[in-house]
Amino acid sequence: MRIGIQLPEVEREVRWPEYVAMAQAAEEVGFDTLWLGDHLLYRYADGSARGPWEVWTLLSAIAASTSRIKLGPLVAATAFHAPAMLAKMAATVDEVSGGRLIVGLGAGWNEIEFAAFGFPFDHRISRFDEAFTIIRTLLAEGRIDFDGQFFQARDCELLPRPATPGGPPLMVGSIGPRMLEITLPHVQQWNVWYRQSNNSPAGLAPILRQIDDACRAVGRDPGTLEKTSAVLVRLQGGSGRVMGDTSSAAIPPVEGSPVQIAAGLRAYADLGLAEVQLVVDPITLESIHALAPVLAELDRG
Repeated sequence: MRIGIQLPEVEREVRWPEYVAMAQAAEEVGFDTLWLGDHLLYRYADGSARGPWEVWTLLSAIAASTSRIKLGPLVAATAFHAPAMLAKMAATVDEVSGGRLIVGLGAGWNEIEFAAFGFPFDHRISRFDEAFTIIRTLLAEGRIDFDGQFFQARDCELLPRPATPGGPPLMVGSIGPRMLEITLPHVQQWNVWYRQSNNSPAGLAPILRQIDDACRAVGRDPGTLEKTSAVLVRLQGGSGRVMGDTSSAAIPPVEGSPVQIAAGLRAYADLGLAEVQLVVDPITLESIHALAPVLAELDRG
């Protein structure tokens, strides 16, 4: 099972020198993948607001500053860009990274940022369906002629081609039945956020059965889909990670000694997951180094 880590989003205002230091540290200590959220603006009940940096620009800079670790958005909202342009950006990041990009995609959910930045929130899944068709076709085949209800890409070509032959792997982040019907015939990976499983293997198991059933419904062997999950991990000094959605009840984190954390992660491997992405509280350079013993423990089997 691969182990990934999500870099900060809106926990605090993080500047580029800290981002690049954390990305390089994650590569150095042995993480397999590195992830960034794709959001624009959060507003909270107390009147405060927070926002992260733009994800594709940051991914490109991190790609140029690392050499081994795979990276991607967890997950990119197709609504934030014209779909052909999103494919163009993904191909560019894939080139900068030397073929290390994983293209995580979703429909988005935070209506506040849609309204603030002028993106339509209506017909989100229908819009995603058309955008996904354009993006996946351009990345895999290099051209498309598409005239939809919401998007057009007339005689569009993606040149130069991505570094990865056939295009970078696609991931969908959703458990919605219609989203799964749209994406499961085409994606290589699937992801679920830790809140949806209550951050536990026991809570994840029925979701995995649902995904297997959805694969079969579209004529796909469930064993051909890589399943992944975010996992909340609390280290010393953690006091609750500030996220975009604060409406849910507190979620129990994986915590304890390196041996205990490794054991908690092995339980996900026992479910057959291809990868977990650690959402770490607190997410700092020191936390990344503190997780090195956990990775070493996992390497011991």
